[in-house]
Amino acid sequence: MGQTGIFSRSGLQVFALVLSITLALGGCAIPQLRAEERLFLPLVAEVLDVYTLPTQEFQDTTVGGLSALAYDRSVDQFYALSDDRGRFGPPRFYQLVLTFSLGNDGQPRFRDVTIQSVTPFTDGEGNPYPRGQLDPEGFALSPRNSVFMSSEGDVPRGIPPFLGEFDRATGRLVTAFRIPDRFLPDDADPPTQGVRNNLSFEALTLNATPGTAGQTEPFRLFMATESALVQDYEPDPAQPLQSRFLHYLLGQDQSTLIAEHAYPLDLEPSGAVVNGLTELLLIDQGGHFLGLERAFGLRGFNVKLYQLATGGATDTSTLASLRGAEGITPIRKQLVLDFANTTLPVDNLEGMTLGPRLPDGSQSLILVSDNNFEPGRPTQFILLRLQGLR
Repeated sequence: MGQTGIFSRSGLQVFALVLSITLALGGCAIPQLRAEERLFLPLVAEVLDVYTLPTQEFQDTTVGGLSALAYDRSVDQFYALSDDRGRFGPPRFYQLVLTFSLGNDGQPRFRDVTIQSVTPFTDGEGNPYPRGQLDPEGFALSPRNSVFMSSEGDVPRGIPPFLGEFDRATGRLVTAFRIPDRFLPDDADPPTQGVRNNLSFEALTLNATPGTAGQTEPFRLFMATESALVQDYEPDPAQPLQSRFLHYLLGQDQSTLIAEHAYPLDLEPSGAVVNGLTELLLIDQGGHFLGLERAFGLRGFNVKLYQLATGGATDTSTLASLRGAEGITPIRKQLVLDFANTTLPVDNLEGMTLGPRLPDGSQSLILVSDNNFEPGRPTQFILLRLQGLR
Protein backbone atom coordinates (compact mmCIF):
# COMPACT_ATOMS: atom_id res chain seq x y z
CA MET A 1 0.00 0.00 0.00
CA GLY A 2 3.06 2.27 -0.15
CA GLN A 3 3.06 2.79 3.72
CA THR A 4 5.94 2.78 6.19
CA GLY A 5 4.58 1.49 9.48
CA ILE A 6 1.43 3.42 10.31
CA PHE A 7 2.50 6.67 8.48
CA SER A 8 2.53 7.34 4.77
CA ARG A 9 5.60 8.99 3.25
CA SER A 10 3.70 12.31 3.01
CA GLY A 11 2.50 11.86 6.59
CA LEU A 12 6.09 11.47 7.80
CA GLN A 13 7.07 14.68 6.01
CA VAL A 14 4.23 16.60 7.65
CA PHE A 15 5.11 15.15 11.06
CA ALA A 16 8.75 16.16 10.65
CA LEU A 17 7.75 19.69 9.68
CA VAL A 18 5.42 20.02 12.69
CA LEU A 19 8.10 18.62 15.00
CA SER A 20 10.74 21.09 13.75
CA ILE A 21 8.34 24.04 14.22
CA THR A 22 7.43 22.85 17.71
CA LEU A 23 11.09 22.56 18.72
CA ALA A 24 11.82 26.01 17.31
CA LEU A 25 8.94 27.55 19.20
CA GLY A 26 9.98 25.77 22.37
CA GLY A 27 13.45 27.20 22.05
CA CYS A 28 12.67 30.85 21.36
CA ALA A 29 9.02 31.77 21.83
CA ILE A 30 8.80 31.12 25.59
CA PRO A 31 11.25 33.35 27.49
CA GLN A 32 13.24 31.70 30.23
CA LEU A 33 12.96 33.84 33.38
CA ARG A 34 15.43 33.67 36.21
CA ALA A 35 13.99 33.18 39.69
CA GLU A 36 15.13 36.70 40.62
CA GLU A 37 13.19 38.19 37.69
CA ARG A 38 10.02 36.46 38.84
CA LEU A 39 10.58 37.64 42.42
CA PHE A 40 10.89 41.38 41.72
CA LEU A 41 8.83 43.96 39.88
CA PRO A 42 10.45 45.50 36.77
CA LEU A 43 11.02 48.88 38.44
CA VAL A 44 12.88 51.77 36.82
CA ALA A 45 13.50 55.07 38.67
CA GLU A 46 14.55 58.24 36.86
CA VAL A 47 15.66 61.44 38.59
CA LEU A 48 13.72 64.41 37.21
CA ASP A 49 14.36 67.38 39.49
CA VAL A 50 15.58 68.67 42.85
CA TYR A 51 14.10 71.49 44.92
CA THR A 52 15.97 73.16 47.76
CA LEU A 53 13.65 74.36 50.52
CA PRO A 54 14.58 77.86 51.69
CA THR A 55 15.69 78.16 55.32
CA GLN A 56 12.68 79.42 57.26
CA GLU A 57 10.80 79.69 60.53
CA PHE A 58 7.16 78.63 60.71
CA GLN A 59 4.85 79.24 63.67
CA ASP A 60 7.69 79.47 66.21
CA THR A 61 9.51 76.42 64.81
CA THR A 62 12.58 76.04 62.63
CA VAL A 63 11.70 74.03 59.53
CA GLY A 64 14.31 71.30 59.26
CA GLY A 65 15.31 67.81 60.25
CA LEU A 66 12.78 66.34 57.82
CA SER A 67 13.19 62.61 58.26
CA ALA A 68 9.98 61.17 56.76
CA LEU A 69 7.46 62.07 54.08
CA ALA A 70 3.87 60.93 53.46
CA TYR A 71 1.15 61.75 50.92
CA ASP A 72 -2.64 61.73 51.26
CA ARG A 73 -3.89 61.27 47.71
CA SER A 74 -7.52 61.89 48.69
CA VAL A 75 -6.80 65.56 49.52
CA ASP A 76 -3.51 66.04 47.62
CA GLN A 77 -1.70 66.82 50.88
CA PHE A 78 1.88 66.03 51.88
CA TYR A 79 3.16 65.58 55.42
CA ALA A 80 6.76 65.83 56.61
CA LEU A 81 8.06 64.65 59.99
CA SER A 82 10.73 66.65 61.80
CA ASP A 83 13.19 64.69 63.95
CA ASP A 84 13.66 67.68 66.27
CA ARG A 85 13.94 66.44 69.86
CA GLY A 86 12.78 69.79 71.18
CA ARG A 87 15.64 72.16 70.38
CA PHE A 88 13.94 74.22 67.66
CA GLY A 89 10.33 73.56 68.57
CA PRO A 90 8.30 70.63 69.93
CA PRO A 91 8.38 67.21 68.23
CA ARG A 92 6.08 67.80 65.25
CA PHE A 93 4.96 67.18 61.71
CA TYR A 94 4.22 69.68 58.96
CA GLN A 95 1.53 69.77 56.28
CA LEU A 96 2.92 70.74 52.87
CA VAL A 97 1.72 71.54 49.39
CA LEU A 98 3.97 70.38 46.54
CA THR A 99 3.13 71.57 43.04
CA PHE A 100 4.57 70.42 39.72
CA SER A 101 4.78 71.63 36.14
CA LEU A 102 6.44 70.71 32.86
CA GLY A 103 9.81 72.25 32.06
CA ASN A 104 10.92 73.57 28.69
CA ASP A 105 12.14 70.08 27.87
CA GLY A 106 8.68 68.63 28.55
CA GLN A 107 9.82 66.84 31.69
CA PRO A 108 7.97 67.18 35.04
CA ARG A 109 9.57 69.59 37.50
CA PHE A 110 8.89 71.01 40.94
CA ARG A 111 7.04 74.29 40.82
CA ASP A 112 6.93 75.04 44.55
CA VAL A 113 6.99 73.53 48.06
CA THR A 114 4.96 75.43 50.65
CA ILE A 115 4.54 74.86 54.40
CA GLN A 116 0.84 75.09 55.34
CA SER A 117 0.60 74.14 59.00
CA VAL A 118 2.39 72.36 61.84
CA THR A 119 1.08 69.86 64.41
CA PRO A 120 3.00 69.15 67.64
CA PHE A 121 2.90 65.66 69.18
CA THR A 122 1.41 65.48 72.69
CA ASP A 123 0.92 62.64 75.16
CA GLY A 124 -2.39 60.97 75.94
CA GLU A 125 -3.34 63.80 78.27
CA GLY A 126 -2.61 66.43 75.67
CA ASN A 127 0.63 67.55 77.36
CA PRO A 128 3.81 68.42 75.43
CA TYR A 129 6.56 65.82 75.53
CA PRO A 130 9.61 66.75 77.63
CA ARG A 131 12.61 67.87 75.63
CA GLY A 132 14.63 64.87 74.45
CA GLN A 133 11.87 62.32 75.15
CA LEU A 134 11.12 61.71 71.46
CA ASP A 135 13.42 61.34 68.46
CA PRO A 136 10.84 61.07 65.64
CA GLU A 137 12.10 59.18 62.59
CA GLY A 138 9.39 56.99 61.02
CA PHE A 139 5.99 58.29 59.95
CA ALA A 140 2.91 57.06 58.08
CA LEU A 141 -0.71 58.12 57.54
CA SER A 142 -3.40 55.60 58.49
CA PRO A 143 -6.97 55.06 57.22
CA ARG A 144 -8.45 55.97 60.62
CA ASN A 145 -7.58 59.69 60.67
CA SER A 146 -4.38 59.07 62.58
CA VAL A 147 -0.64 59.02 62.02
CA PHE A 148 1.90 56.48 63.20
CA MET A 149 5.28 57.67 64.43
CA SER A 150 8.36 55.74 65.54
CA SER A 151 11.00 57.23 67.81
CA GLU A 152 14.58 56.01 68.10
CA GLY A 153 14.85 56.74 71.81
CA ASP A 154 18.11 57.71 73.51
CA VAL A 155 20.17 54.80 74.81
CA PRO A 156 22.66 56.81 76.96
CA ARG A 157 19.75 58.56 78.71
CA GLY A 158 17.77 55.36 79.22
CA ILE A 159 14.93 56.43 76.90
CA PRO A 160 13.59 53.38 75.01
CA PRO A 161 12.46 53.28 71.37
CA PHE A 162 8.79 54.00 70.83
CA LEU A 163 5.93 53.36 68.41
CA GLY A 164 2.75 55.39 68.76
CA GLU A 165 -0.48 56.26 66.98
CA PHE A 166 -1.55 59.91 67.15
CA ASP A 167 -4.67 61.79 66.12
CA ARG A 168 -3.89 63.43 62.81
CA ALA A 169 -5.77 66.66 63.53
CA THR A 170 -4.56 67.29 67.09
CA GLY A 171 -1.28 65.33 67.37
CA ARG A 172 -2.50 63.73 70.61
CA LEU A 173 -1.38 60.20 71.48
CA VAL A 174 -4.06 57.55 70.88
CA THR A 175 -2.08 54.35 71.53
CA ALA A 176 1.49 53.49 72.54
CA PHE A 177 2.47 50.04 71.29
CA ARG A 178 4.47 47.47 73.18
CA ILE A 179 7.98 47.00 71.84
CA PRO A 180 9.41 43.45 72.05
CA ASP A 181 11.97 43.10 74.84
CA ARG A 182 14.79 42.17 72.45
CA PHE A 183 14.71 45.75 71.09
CA LEU A 184 14.97 47.36 74.54
CA PRO A 185 18.49 48.08 75.87
CA ASP A 186 19.22 46.38 79.19
CA ASP A 187 20.85 47.99 82.23
CA ALA A 188 24.35 46.68 81.51
CA ASP A 189 27.11 49.18 80.75
CA PRO A 190 27.40 48.96 77.82
CA PRO A 191 24.07 47.26 76.99
CA THR A 192 24.21 43.64 75.89
CA GLN A 193 20.95 43.74 73.96
CA GLY A 194 18.56 46.13 72.24
CA VAL A 195 18.81 48.91 69.70
CA ARG A 196 22.06 50.80 69.32
CA ASN A 197 21.97 54.53 69.88
CA ASN A 198 20.74 56.55 66.88
CA LEU A 199 20.36 53.31 64.85
CA SER A 200 16.89 52.35 66.02
CA PHE A 201 13.39 52.53 64.48
CA GLU A 202 14.12 54.72 61.47
CA ALA A 203 11.74 53.30 58.85
CA LEU A 204 7.96 52.89 58.93
CA THR A 205 5.21 52.18 56.37
CA LEU A 206 1.61 50.89 56.23
CA ASN A 207 -0.30 48.78 53.70
CA ALA A 208 -3.32 51.09 53.93
CA THR A 209 -3.67 54.81 53.35
CA PRO A 210 -6.49 57.31 53.93
CA GLY A 211 -9.57 56.25 51.99
CA THR A 212 -8.42 52.64 51.41
CA ALA A 213 -9.90 50.88 54.46
CA GLY A 214 -12.62 51.30 57.03
CA GLN A 215 -11.77 52.26 60.58
CA THR A 216 -12.58 48.77 61.85
CA GLU A 217 -10.75 46.86 59.11
CA PRO A 218 -7.34 45.50 60.19
CA PHE A 219 -4.31 46.73 58.30
CA ARG A 220 -0.58 46.09 58.48
CA LEU A 221 2.33 48.14 59.72
CA PHE A 222 5.97 47.50 58.83
CA MET A 223 8.88 48.98 60.74
CA ALA A 224 12.63 48.43 60.63
CA THR A 225 15.73 49.35 62.57
CA GLU A 226 18.34 51.45 60.86
CA SER A 227 21.07 48.91 61.66
CA ALA A 228 21.78 45.80 63.71
CA LEU A 229 20.74 45.31 67.32
CA VAL A 230 23.50 44.98 69.92
CA GLN A 231 23.06 41.19 70.07
CA ASP A 232 23.02 40.94 66.25
CA TYR A 233 26.07 43.14 65.65
CA GLU A 234 28.81 41.53 63.57
CA PRO A 235 32.23 43.05 64.36
CA ASP A 236 33.85 41.61 61.22
CA PRO A 237 33.67 44.47 58.65
CA ALA A 238 33.70 41.89 55.86
CA GLN A 239 30.31 40.61 57.04
CA PRO A 240 27.14 42.65 56.32
CA LEU A 241 25.09 43.88 59.25
CA GLN A 242 21.43 42.91 59.46
CA SER A 243 18.54 45.13 60.46
CA ARG A 244 15.34 43.72 61.90
CA PHE A 245 12.10 44.21 59.95
CA LEU A 246 8.86 43.99 61.97
CA HIS A 247 5.40 43.14 60.63
CA TYR A 248 2.35 44.09 62.73
CA LEU A 249 -1.36 43.42 62.19
CA LEU A 250 -3.41 46.32 63.59
CA GLY A 251 -7.11 46.09 64.40
CA GLN A 252 -9.38 48.58 66.06
CA ASP A 253 -8.55 47.45 69.59
CA GLN A 254 -5.52 45.20 69.21
CA SER A 255 -2.09 44.87 67.65
CA THR A 256 -0.21 41.67 66.91
CA LEU A 257 3.39 41.19 65.83
CA ILE A 258 2.89 38.79 62.93
CA ALA A 259 6.51 38.20 61.95
CA GLU A 260 10.00 39.59 61.93
CA HIS A 261 12.67 39.25 59.25
CA ALA A 262 16.35 39.93 58.74
CA TYR A 263 17.26 42.68 56.29
CA PRO A 264 20.85 42.55 54.97
CA LEU A 265 22.52 45.95 54.70
CA ASP A 266 25.21 46.69 52.16
CA LEU A 267 28.74 46.52 53.48
CA GLU A 268 29.86 49.85 54.86
CA PRO A 269 31.81 51.87 52.30
CA SER A 270 35.42 52.60 53.15
CA GLY A 271 35.61 55.49 55.61
CA ALA A 272 31.89 55.38 56.48
CA VAL A 273 30.85 56.81 59.83
CA VAL A 274 27.22 55.71 59.61
CA ASN A 275 25.45 53.22 57.37
CA GLY A 276 21.89 51.98 57.49
CA LEU A 277 18.32 51.68 56.27
CA THR A 278 16.61 55.07 56.53
CA GLU A 279 13.19 54.46 54.98
CA LEU A 280 10.67 51.83 53.87
CA LEU A 281 7.77 52.25 51.47
CA LEU A 282 5.21 49.57 50.64
CA ILE A 283 4.50 49.57 46.88
CA ASP A 284 2.00 46.71 46.48
CA GLN A 285 0.09 44.08 48.45
CA GLY A 286 2.41 41.29 47.34
CA GLY A 287 5.26 41.92 49.76
CA HIS A 288 7.23 44.42 47.66
CA PHE A 289 8.78 47.52 49.23
CA LEU A 290 11.21 50.25 48.41
CA GLY A 291 14.11 50.64 50.82
CA LEU A 292 16.47 53.59 51.11
CA GLU A 293 20.01 52.88 52.30
CA ARG A 294 22.29 55.76 53.22
CA ALA A 295 25.96 55.84 54.21
CA PHE A 296 28.01 58.86 55.24
CA GLY A 297 31.74 59.23 55.68
CA LEU A 298 34.88 60.74 54.26
CA ARG A 299 33.47 60.56 50.74
CA GLY A 300 30.19 62.27 51.63
CA PHE A 301 26.79 60.66 51.22
CA ASN A 302 26.24 57.38 49.43
CA VAL A 303 22.52 56.69 48.82
CA LYS A 304 20.94 53.69 47.11
CA LEU A 305 17.32 52.86 46.38
CA TYR A 306 16.43 49.15 46.56
CA GLN A 307 13.38 47.05 45.83
CA LEU A 308 12.66 44.58 48.64
CA ALA A 309 10.82 41.25 48.35
CA THR A 310 9.71 39.73 51.66
CA GLY A 311 8.15 36.56 50.26
CA GLY A 312 9.92 33.48 51.60
CA ALA A 313 11.93 35.38 54.23
CA THR A 314 12.47 33.49 57.50
CA ASP A 315 10.58 34.61 60.60
CA THR A 316 13.35 35.60 63.03
CA SER A 317 11.13 36.72 65.92
CA THR A 318 12.15 33.70 68.02
CA LEU A 319 15.89 34.23 67.53
CA ALA A 320 17.64 35.96 70.42
CA SER A 321 20.53 36.82 68.07
CA LEU A 322 21.05 36.78 64.31
CA ARG A 323 24.82 36.62 64.69
CA GLY A 324 26.01 33.22 63.50
CA ALA A 325 22.46 31.94 63.00
CA GLU A 326 22.19 29.34 60.24
CA GLY A 327 19.43 28.52 57.80
CA ILE A 328 18.01 32.05 57.67
CA THR A 329 16.56 33.36 54.42
CA PRO A 330 16.70 37.16 54.67
CA ILE A 331 14.59 39.69 52.84
CA ARG A 332 15.84 39.83 49.26
CA LYS A 333 16.70 43.13 47.63
CA GLN A 334 17.47 44.41 44.15
CA LEU A 335 19.13 47.71 43.28
CA VAL A 336 16.80 50.19 41.60
CA LEU A 337 18.97 53.32 41.63
CA ASP A 338 22.44 54.21 42.89
CA PHE A 339 22.53 57.98 43.22
CA ALA A 340 26.28 57.86 42.71
CA ASN A 341 25.51 57.08 39.06
CA THR A 342 23.44 60.24 38.61
CA THR A 343 24.56 63.82 38.18
CA LEU A 344 22.63 64.86 41.29
CA PRO A 345 24.70 65.64 44.42
CA VAL A 346 22.40 64.14 47.07
CA ASP A 347 22.48 64.96 50.75
CA ASN A 348 21.15 63.10 53.80
CA LEU A 349 18.11 61.42 52.23
CA GLU A 350 15.79 59.91 54.85
CA GLY A 351 12.14 60.26 53.72
CA MET A 352 10.24 58.81 50.76
CA THR A 353 6.66 58.60 49.47
CA LEU A 354 4.71 57.85 46.32
CA GLY A 355 3.21 61.15 45.20
CA PRO A 356 0.54 62.12 42.66
CA ARG A 357 0.54 61.34 38.97
CA LEU A 358 2.77 63.83 37.20
CA PRO A 359 1.60 66.13 34.40
CA ASP A 360 2.75 63.55 31.86
CA GLY A 361 0.75 60.79 33.59
CA SER A 362 3.70 58.96 35.17
CA GLN A 363 3.95 57.95 38.84
CA SER A 364 6.01 60.23 41.04
CA LEU A 365 8.33 59.15 43.84
CA ILE A 366 9.49 61.96 46.12
CA LEU A 367 12.39 61.90 48.56
CA VAL A 368 13.40 64.41 51.24
CA SER A 369 16.67 65.03 53.07
CA ASP A 370 17.29 65.71 56.75
CA ASN A 371 19.56 68.74 57.15
CA ASN A 372 20.13 68.02 60.85
CA PHE A 373 19.47 71.75 61.47
CA GLU A 374 23.02 72.47 60.36
CA PRO A 375 23.62 75.98 58.96
CA GLY A 376 24.31 75.86 55.25
CA ARG A 377 23.06 72.29 54.79
CA PRO A 378 20.09 72.11 52.39
CA THR A 379 16.73 70.43 52.75
CA GLN A 380 16.32 68.68 49.41
CA PHE A 381 13.14 67.43 47.79
CA ILE A 382 13.99 65.06 44.95
CA LEU A 383 11.49 64.13 42.24
CA LEU A 384 11.72 60.76 40.50
CA ARG A 385 9.61 59.03 37.90
CA LEU A 386 8.89 55.44 38.96
CA GLN A 387 7.91 52.94 36.29
CA GLY A 388 7.04 49.26 36.56
CA LEU A 389 4.43 49.28 39.33
CA ARG A 390 1.50 46.95 38.85
